[in-house]
Parts: sequence; C-alpha cells; structure tokens
Amino acid sequence: MIVRTSFAVAQWPTAASTGTTPETIATRASMDATLDQIAYSRGRFSVELPGLAPLTVPPWAEVGRVIEDCRN
Repeated sequence: MIVRTSFAVAQWPTAASTGTTPETIATRASMDATLDQIAYSRGRFSVELPGLAPLTVPPWAEVGRVIEDCRN
C-alpha cells in the first residue's frame, strides 16, 4: 500500500484478512512517522492499492484525533 502526504510517500506492507469480508490490513506502530505526516499534512492524503482506484482523504481533524487516541 502506498500512502502519499504533502510531506512524503511511504510504502506499507499489507496482508489480506482472513474473515468473510475481503479486506486489506496494514498494521503500523503507533509512533510511525507517517501517521504524523498524515495528521499534519497541509492537504489531502491518499492511499493506493494495486488494482484499485486511489482513495483521497481530506485533511479532517478526526484523523489526527484517531492517531492521538491510539498513542494514549
């Protein structure tokens, strides 16, 4: 999975879910620097997976709140 922010481009390893609903899972440490880049990005950030359309996410405050909650 590729994560693009206004700061950098990061590549995260992924795994397929084992549940009944097809999902792609990327597990990151709570102190991963890319999470800070997402939270403080000056613009949108995007997530790209091979074979799927890129997902562009607006810089909503909720994203930063979720990251902070995972760290506490």
